[in-house]
Amino acid sequence: MDNILDVLKEFEKSGYEAYFVGGYPRDLYMGLSTIDYDITTSATPKEIKEIFNEVTSDNYGCVNFIYKNNKFQATTYRKELKYKDNRKPIEIEYINDLKIDLMRRDFTINTLCLDSDGNLHDYLNGKKDIDNKIIKVVGNTNKKLQEDALRILRAIRFATTLNFKLSKELYEGIKKYGYLVEGLSYDRKKEELDKIFLSNNIDYGIKLIRELDLERPLEINTYNLKKTTYLVGIWAQLNAKNYRFNKSEAETIKQVNNLLKLDILDKLNLYKYGLYISRIAAEIKGIDIDKINLEYNNLKIKDRNDIKITPVEICDVINEEPSAILNDILCDLEEKIIYEKLENDKDKIIEYLKKVYL
Repeated sequence: MDNILDVLKEFEKSGYEAYFVGGYPRDLYMGLSTIDYDITTSATPKEIKEIFNEVTSDNYGCVNFIYKNNKFQATTYRKELKYKDNRKPIEIEYINDLKIDLMRRDFTINTLCLDSDGNLHDYLNGKKDIDNKIIKVVGNTNKKLQEDALRILRAIRFATTLNFKLSKELYEGIKKYGYLVEGLSYDRKKEELDKIFLSNNIDYGIKLIRELDLERPLEINTYNLKKTTYLVGIWAQLNAKNYRFNKSEAETIKQVNNLLKLDILDKLNLYKYGLYISRIAAEIKGIDIDKINLEYNNLKIKDRNDIKITPVEICDVINEEPSAILNDILCDLEEKIIYEKLENDKDKIIEYLKKVYL
């Protein structure tokens, strides 16, 4: 921890206050590991840039920088005076008071502050709420949720990952203003949902999403959702058509949903879809993964290149130039070998080709 605290000393050498706030002091108090290094400081963005060299961005008074190979985000003490679209603060005022700055934050559990000597400061009873395992909003709950609808998903994420309860006021506030989640970007919704779905406590997170009527504004359907080892396996079940996925994720979701309509243990399906897709689909279907592994490992070939004859050699045997028929022949060979109707032996394959294709 001493190495991490050195960054606060750099602020102090230049005459500014600086504290870790949010995830790092919270997790430190709970005995959890973290790499969430957020700093709150009396220094302005311009002044922070004068202290540190490797500054990567500056947005709404936030500065990201690297110090001793660690990434930090520093935010100047401020008030957020006006929000836009139930999400973005568009008018802020820099201040010089840590306690007032803490009042703009989302939950009391995220208001613990850690100074350069390693002392925890608790101005808003964050420790008490952590000890009681409860998520409580700083200030007026309804106002905070209306200002920034992302706090609704963050509340559920923290409740899920930390196994905390929502305060009565927060639970009722989300019931009332949960519809605002619909206006969030799909990227931000996915970012929070990913953390919920990756949690070992996912069942609790799904329970809260359902209880708080958030499926419709989130545009997901968690009915009969099965936990899977792979995050993409969760998304494959949610019918989340409007969410953005990278090319690999989108293809995996498509393949999994296609395989779910078929017999997963069929040898040819195992071959065509491969072990990764088959394992995901099997988890969703409740099929023993060990059985999938065994059946896949027993396949006579895993790839077209495993066939003991090349496409050029096939053309020579059947006296044909390479054409569309070649793919049909390869598909035929794959199927015959997979179902063990043809031995994967070059001489046997040549014999079969002469018999069928000449």
